[in-house]
Amino acid sequence: MVRVLTYLLVIAALAAGAVWLADRPGEVSVLWQGYRIETSVAIAAIGVILLAFLALVVWAVLRFVLGLPSAFSFASRSRRRARGFEAVSRGMVAIGAGDPIAAGRHAHDARKFAAEEPLTLLLEAQTAQLTGDRGRAEAAFKAMLDKPETRVLGLRGLFVEARRRGDMAAARAFADEAVRRSPSLAWANDALLDFHTSAGDWQAARTAVERRAALRLADKAEAKRQRAVLLAAEALEAKGREPEKALAAALEAAKLAPGLTPAAALAGRMLSERGDVKKAARLLEAAWKEASHPDIAAAYLDVRPGDSARDRLARAETLTRLRPSDPEGVLALAGAAIHAQDFGKARAALKPLLAGGASVRVCLLMAELEEAEHGAAGRVREWLARATRAPRDAAWVADGLVSDHWLPVSPISGRLDAFVWTMPPVTLGRPAADLDDVLADLDESAPLLEGRVETATPEPAAAIVEAVPAATVAETVTPTPTPAAVETRAESTPEAKPEPVAKPKPEPAATAPAEAAPSPAKPAGQARPSPVVFPVAHAPDDPGPEQAKPEEPKGRFRLFG
Repeated sequence: MVRVLTYLLVIAALAAGAVWLADRPGEVSVLWQGYRIETSVAIAAIGVILLAFLALVVWAVLRFVLGLPSAFSFASRSRRRARGFEAVSRGMVAIGAGDPIAAGRHAHDARKFAAEEPLTLLLEAQTAQLTGDRGRAEAAFKAMLDKPETRVLGLRGLFVEARRRGDMAAARAFADEAVRRSPSLAWANDALLDFHTSAGDWQAARTAVERRAALRLADKAEAKRQRAVLLAAEALEAKGREPEKALAAALEAAKLAPGLTPAAALAGRMLSERGDVKKAARLLEAAWKEASHPDIAAAYLDVRPGDSARDRLARAETLTRLRPSDPEGVLALAGAAIHAQDFGKARAALKPLLAGGASVRVCLLMAELEEAEHGAAGRVREWLARATRAPRDAAWVADGLVSDHWLPVSPISGRLDAFVWTMPPVTLGRPAADLDDVLADLDESAPLLEGRVETATPEPAAAIVEAVPAATVAETVTPTPTPAAVETRAESTPEAKPEPVAKPKPEPAATAPAEAAPSPAKPAGQARPSPVVFPVAHAPDDPGPEQAKPEEPKGRFRLFG
């Protein structure tokens, strides 16, 4: 609409000018080089317009003729530039496809037609990385430092190459330079955080975390958790030499992340040592509500030094009320009940855990309970045998590494806050279906255990527990079951006893003594389940296997010690 109005206004102005000239006739006389030209004003105006138009045409022609060389040069440069960009595009596709030969060919074409383009340097660097030519890749990245638009990209490439060759000092220098030139670079800030945590510089790491949070490179919850982890690491490191600083850092970490177990446990223990029992109890209760952990339970039970076993049991009951049916609370309650000699409460607490599949800690607590209540070494050894095959308890796990203690940084990947309290991955173990066979074998072996253990010196449960590791476990008897026995075992059920099978012909040298005769409830030729391992620890005054009875049972079970 505006253009139409403008066009109409121009036409109106020309018409008005023509009318104005027609209403005012006149003459124009020009005398030049002896010639005299006389005409009207209208004709003179038209002549001036024609002369101006001819002058413009002549100037355009001259300009076109004089500009032909540069036009041809520009067209050539445009064609070369287009071919260069096409080579870069195809080279990037070849790199993405993992074709080093095609990538090298296109990189050569890109250098030939568009050597000054930043993308050409990037293509050359990535082609060198794809072919494994680290020297040429670093040269390309260093060339990028000379161009402002590719300087940060060159720093990133040099950082990657320095880390690949293990030069962490150079990698850190490149990351520092990148952050200085462009503070919002996520990779550079993450790299500096990793460098600070690997070096144990927790203060610098906290500064890096705060900078990442200010630049919105990490969300608020993640940054808050990372600050708490770094404060906990600082507190654990300073608790021996600077207790005040360690307590302040632990309290701040527990405030930022109440579920951070190491910080809460450390702060609770340090507060209890200072005599601030109420504050320590409140802090530990808040942490227990967030996440149950054995360290929190232990710190809470020991919150008042010198308390009796009954007082510790009362605090354990408080933990179970805060998180009902929590396995960690049940284990803490059972342990406190055993120490308080309330054996009935300990058994009642452990019963649900036994029904769901006893773990290693549950089996060890049952062994301790049997030794404290009855002093029955046979039952103690039975529970220790179950512990060797029981599922593992939760532990600190990071990147496949299982640790007894929490660490702020994973030693495998260097990742901050990598350790998680969870069940370790099962790599070795016995199928759960065989656990019932183990328990049945242990029940059947009770008479042999009682007869054998009567002559043994009773040992405390703590000494037996220390004897469980693999370095002190007795050898395992693993007889090979016969095919008939395996078939009978597969068909047997708890309600109906299997029919006896043909008794295998005994070897002449394997004569079983009378005390190893099979139980009357089970025929001698009946197939038996899988063997059982009985780890036995020898007391200092135990005569050992060399001075044991001259004859050993040669039947289902074989006892050592």
